[in-house]
Amino acid sequence: MKNILVTIDFDIKTKLLINNAYKFAKVFESKIWLVHIAAPDPDFVGYGVGPQYIRDSRAHELREEHKQLQGYAKELNKKGIEAEGLLIQGATIEMIILESKKLHIDLIIAGHHKHNFLYNAFIGSVSRGIIEASKIPILIIPYE
Repeated sequence: MKNILVTIDFDIKTKLLINNAYKFAKVFESKIWLVHIAAPDPDFVGYGVGPQYIRDSRAHELREEHKQLQGYAKELNKKGIEAEGLLIQGATIEMIILESKKLHIDLIIAGHHKHNFLYNAFIGSVSRGIIEASKIPILIIPYE
């Protein structure tokens, strides 16, 4: 197992995912890829990009998320684990699967939030979508 992809969504449980990835990477001498999928730009999905202040705000948000990813990667590097952070825009599940193939990922680590029936019916679950779409082994870490 040489490459581990960790899906990052910047919630309070992000460290839990990173710590579990660290344990695997240490045992298997793996590289960790910390990947955050940001929502696509409005023009990508067919909407106008809006006024300049909206674009500036979005750019600032993406820079901050990228900086956080790099910080997590730096922490892992200090612990002796090779790690990189990637910020990608697009549809979450599709981009995770695409990046997993490009990076030759051997294990995907994702978190799972417990939601009610209506949420799952209308919004869906990213972890479930990854399970259904991936041919790569997946470790799901429950947040509850």
